[in-house]
Amino acid sequence: MTPAIEQLKQQLARAPQDPELHYELGRHYLTLKQAEAAEQAFCQALKWAPDHPQILMQLGNTASLRGDESAAAAYFKQSLTQDRQQADVHFNLANSLRKLGESDLAIEHYQQSLQLAPGDAECHNNLGNAYREQGQLDLAVAAYAQAIKLNPQLLHAKVHWIHQKQHMADWQGLDAAIADVRAALKQPSQAQIPPFAFLAMPGTTSSEQLACASRWAQQHYGDITPLPALAPRQATHGVIQRIKVAYLSSDFRQHPLAYLITDVIAAHNHGQFATWLYSNARDDYSSERQALLAAANHWVDIASMSDAAVAEHMRSMQIDILVDLTGYTQNSRSGIAAYRPARRHINWLGYPGSMGMLNGWPLFDAMIVDDSLQQVAMAEQPVLLPCYQPNNAQRPTADAGTRMQHGLPETGFVFCCFNQSFKITANVFAGWMRILQQVPGSVIWLLQCNPWATRQLQQQAQAAGVEVNRLVFAPRTSIGQHIARQQHADLMLDTTPYNAHTTASDALWQGVPLLTVAGETFPARVSASLLNHVGLSACVCADWAALEQRAIALANDASALALLKSTLKNRANKLFEPDVFCGQLEQAYRQLLSCV
Repeated sequence: MTPAIEQLKQQLARAPQDPELHYELGRHYLTLKQAEAAEQAFCQALKWAPDHPQILMQLGNTASLRGDESAAAAYFKQSLTQDRQQADVHFNLANSLRKLGESDLAIEHYQQSLQLAPGDAECHNNLGNAYREQGQLDLAVAAYAQAIKLNPQLLHAKVHWIHQKQHMADWQGLDAAIADVRAALKQPSQAQIPPFAFLAMPGTTSSEQLACASRWAQQHYGDITPLPALAPRQATHGVIQRIKVAYLSSDFRQHPLAYLITDVIAAHNHGQFATWLYSNARDDYSSERQALLAAANHWVDIASMSDAAVAEHMRSMQIDILVDLTGYTQNSRSGIAAYRPARRHINWLGYPGSMGMLNGWPLFDAMIVDDSLQQVAMAEQPVLLPCYQPNNAQRPTADAGTRMQHGLPETGFVFCCFNQSFKITANVFAGWMRILQQVPGSVIWLLQCNPWATRQLQQQAQAAGVEVNRLVFAPRTSIGQHIARQQHADLMLDTTPYNAHTTASDALWQGVPLLTVAGETFPARVSASLLNHVGLSACVCADWAALEQRAIALANDASALALLKSTLKNRANKLFEPDVFCGQLEQAYRQLLSCV
């Protein structure tokens, strides 16, 4: 108990009906993130000052701290009913609405907040986030730019600005902005740098990415008190109980993760392992979600549960191993691991990098890697498998159609890269244009991510002297149709510093060879990991100049390309053996638990 709280309690003993004292007590508890005590104090304040808008706002803040955004939004709306001229309440309501998936309404309240407080840089930043979620990337970038103008030290706004400009393939001003972010990381600052966006910034090093992850973990989870340590596993009547594994994800739905992990989870030896899926994903009523539901022994929907409540549930289940499949990607729930609910905690698959240090210890005990990835900087203990990426035994199927139906020329070489547009850098694109210039009649087939990226890439092609019609953009479609249409590609070209991941295994599944260069960071080495695993190390080029020459040579040598495709066809199945992969994974789990 702090001296201030002690003093307030003494004053309340003398004046128990004073709403201001209860309110101040609640504010102190809220600062300490003691939600239950804060709520009790604010409820007492409201009892003696009914419908007071600021008390209602603080009850909303307390509900948000508990992770109950529905209750929080209700309190904020009630507060605005009493007084609509509260910029902070509009802002807080908008934040809750975003978390509830109501970005449209959130935008309205951010705008109302800014009418009352136009100089609020954080509100401009969050408005940008809501625009981004709506796919209005131009408005998002403008909102971030305004936030930076108002507060040049608001580093997370600059990171968002960089990342959305990358999505738009608008590279102007990025080098200087990235240099600012990297410089800020070296300073003892409280500036927040979202780790996932940092991974995709050209020039960032593996050690910088680790430092970024550690800072983020400390800022978000540093005040969490871990649960008491679990006792070692014991045999019951001489029999060792099944190992309990909890898989945690915000992507148990129609998502690339489903095409990687579902069969592996289903392949667990249920005599020796019991599996839980802790899902932070809304039900999209997809066949992928149904397959995941069927794959595991237990399913727990945690979308409305706080991190602390999820950790307590895992502890009550006596979970041995928690595997976080989301990491610092969208809708992260990695704070659960900070409570140490299981005996061992593993970072795997969703976030291509280390999750960093927390209070002097790794946030996760282990990270699953392979020979191609183990040299990257990581806080976790590396757990080596033959290949880090799992895959289902099958991909969805559909009719491939014809080249003409996909806007491709009937003849001519088809290079492809179906990576998201944020992975395409100026240097990579310039290399592609040089390749097209050296291979007459060739085209490059890209994913149509957003209209801004399409327009920017077309303009960049023109500036490089390449005709716009040699860039063919594939519209988004069902996963089955997307995978099937790749049969019409001849060769995939990779990106850096963020490689193809699931996109790479999609191409290899369809027998499309992939050329890459192994970079220094985790996301820059994933394609090399897959190619090395299937015995195609020759497709991992020494540098990007060598990749350009190899691509040109293959495009001009039909027999060499045919041999490469034949080799791939004979070896690619190694990537798509979930039963084999699961056996290797289970052995890794056993070894990790033997160290406890």
